[in-house]
Amino acid sequence: MALCGDHKDRELRIHESLEELSTDLADYIAELSEASVKERGVFSIALSGGSLISLMGKLCEAPYNKTVDWGKWYIFWADERVVAKSHADSNYKLAKDNLLSKVPIVPSHVHSINDSVSAEEAADEYKFVIRQSVKSRIVSVSDVSDSPKFDLILLGMGADGHVASLFPDHSVLEEKDEWVAFITNSPKPPPERITFTFPVINSASNVAIVVTGENKAETVHLAIDDVGDDSPLLPARLIQPRKGKLTWFLDKYAASKLDNYQFSE
Repeated sequence: MALCGDHKDRELRIHESLEELSTDLADYIAELSEASVKERGVFSIALSGGSLISLMGKLCEAPYNKTVDWGKWYIFWADERVVAKSHADSNYKLAKDNLLSKVPIVPSHVHSINDSVSAEEAADEYKFVIRQSVKSRIVSVSDVSDSPKFDLILLGMGADGHVASLFPDHSVLEEKDEWVAFITNSPKPPPERITFTFPVINSASNVAIVVTGENKAETVHLAIDDVGDDSPLLPARLIQPRKGKLTWFLDKYAASKLDNYQFSE
């Protein structure tokens, strides 16, 4: 693994292979889980979809399946498609099939959206679920705003630079007050989604963005490097935790266009 120089609130972890990245990601999540359970008695984690879930697969294997305190995990989604939970596009289904069904997580600790209402209603109900979780101290509250402070928010990034369901040039990027927003015109199907907003993502104690593949190398460069004001402002670039830490997990192909990047074997 090559670690690039970064400022104090951001770290790049660049890996030779997906196998190495997956192991490091599992170590990272397990360490944050242990620290959070020790400090607060619980671990609040928000997931996204896509290849991120398969890259978390090491958590289902030894030693993590035995050493992680799964009973203290509370699962949320940073974004979700407004489809039935059994639908192939559901982030909940993806996580359940590939992760949650393989480890002893308490079913009542898994907070998925209501899939039988409109996107607007689903977002409103999910805000209520999060508010209740803040009241019961399952989710902390930010010391610099009234936003919830998740222990960890895990995100992927699209080739267009979107994270969660925050797409380039979409009006939802401007949302400053709501914790959860809904969209009905996603540029990527399915069109109806709910998503955490920047105030919530940037209030987390830890945010990890996991990106692999050469097809995203240019986007990674635009999201991370100092590219000047003329370049498009990608949603991924706006992930800047206010008091938390941002960690990028990249394979060497996704990192290949970073400035001053040279992979050390």
